[in-house]
Amino acid sequence: MLELPKDPMMLMSVINMKLRDFYSDLDALCEDLDIDRNELEKTLSAAGFKYNEELNKFW
Repeated sequence: MLELPKDPMMLMSVINMKLRDFYSDLDALCEDLDIDRNELEKTLSAAGFKYNEELNKFW
């Protein structure tokens, strides 16, 4: 499993870079990297970020 940053800004940056460069959507990223999507979205939501499916990124 990928070691993700604890800082929400860094986490959002890493996830968005991976989504942009390697994955067609959040489900594909989570499945490939063995990340719990609900936990990821909960963590980023607490920092004010929401996943946008059309743009395939958190913002």
